Amino acid sequence: MPPRRALCFAVLLAATACLRPALQPVPTDRPIIIAHRGASGHRPEHTVAAYTLAVEMGADFIEPDLVSTKDGVLVARHENEIGGTTDVASKFPERRTRKVVDGDTMTGWFTEDFTLAELRMLRARERLSFRSHAYDGQFPIPTFDEVLALADSLGRARGRVVGVYPETKHPSYHRAIGLPLEPALLASLRARGLDRRDAPVYIQSFEDGNLRALRGQTRVRLVYLVSERALTPARLRDIATFADGVGVNQRLVVAPDSAAVPSRVIRDAHDAGLQVHVWTLRSEPVFLAARYGGDPVAEVREMVRLGVDGIFGDFPDVVARGLDLAPTRR
Repeated sequence: MPPRRALCFAVLLAATACLRPALQPVPTDRPIIIAHRGASGHRPEHTVAAYTLAVEMGADFIEPDLVSTKDGVLVARHENEIGGTTDVASKFPERRTRKVVDGDTMTGWFTEDFTLAELRMLRARERLSFRSHAYDGQFPIPTFDEVLALADSLGRARGRVVGVYPETKHPSYHRAIGLPLEPALLASLRARGLDRRDAPVYIQSFEDGNLRALRGQTRVRLVYLVSERALTPARLRDIATFADGVGVNQRLVVAPDSAAVPSRVIRDAHDAGLQVHVWTLRSEPVFLAARYGGDPVAEVREMVRLGVDGIFGDFPDVVARGLDLAPTRR
C-alpha cells in the first residue's frame, strides 16, 4: 500500500475507534453480581441463553465452569460428568462408563470421552427436578471461546463491560489424563487481550496447587474457593500469597438459624488483603436459610451489610434487587 494511502487508512481506523463509545467498567462501588452458571435459576445452566439472560438481569460477571473435551477444547459444564445436564444418555448410550474423579467413583458420561464435534450433537437440560424444564433440549454446550465472545458482544450491546469468572473443574484430574486445563484457558484469555491485572476476569479453583501454579503464569486475579471450615487468620494470610480473593459458602459468613451471629471471616479476609465473594445464593425454599423468613432479597441485603465484595447467585435478578439496582429486564 502506498505511504499516503496507508496513512489515510490508519487515520480512518483511528477515527472509527474514537466514534465507538467506551464501555463503562465493572462497578467498584458495590458488590459485584456473579451469575452462577448464568441465570441458572431461569434457564438450563451453562448455556448461551442462561448467560445472556443473566446479563439482561444485571449480572456483572458470568461464570463458566470449564472442563475438557477429548480433543482438548474447553467447554462450559459444571462437571465433566454430563449425564444430568444433557441428553447424552439418549444419543450415546454406549459411552456410559465408570471413573474415579478426585477420589469419588462416578458412573455416567464424561466430556473427556467425546470430541467437540460429538458434544455439538448434545442439548442441555435442567439439572434440578423442581426447576422449569420448559427449555430442555433447546441449547447446545458452549465452548469457553464462545463464552468470551458472548461476554464481549453483550458488553458492547449494553455499554458496560461484562466480566468472565471461569472455574477450573478438577484440574489435577484433567492434568493426570493428559488434558490440562490451564494452557488452553490462558491461551484463550491472551488471544483476547485479557491476561492483565485489570482485566474483567477472575479465575477460581478449589485446588490451591492449581492457583499457586497459575500465580506465576498469569496476571489475572485469582480466587480460592474455600471448602475448609477452619478459615483462620493465618490460613487467610497464606491464601493471600497466591490468590486475590476467597470464594466462601455463605454459611461460613453466617449460620442458617435465626439467632446465628456472623463470623469474622469477612473481616479477617479483608485484613489479609483478600476480596470475599460468597456462594451460592438461591431463592427456592429448599436452599434459603430459615433466618431470612422466605425472602431471598433479605439474604442478599445481609451479605451486603456484612461487607462482601461479590455475590454468586442462580437468580441474578434477585441479587440486583437486593442491591437496589434498577431492573434491566421485565
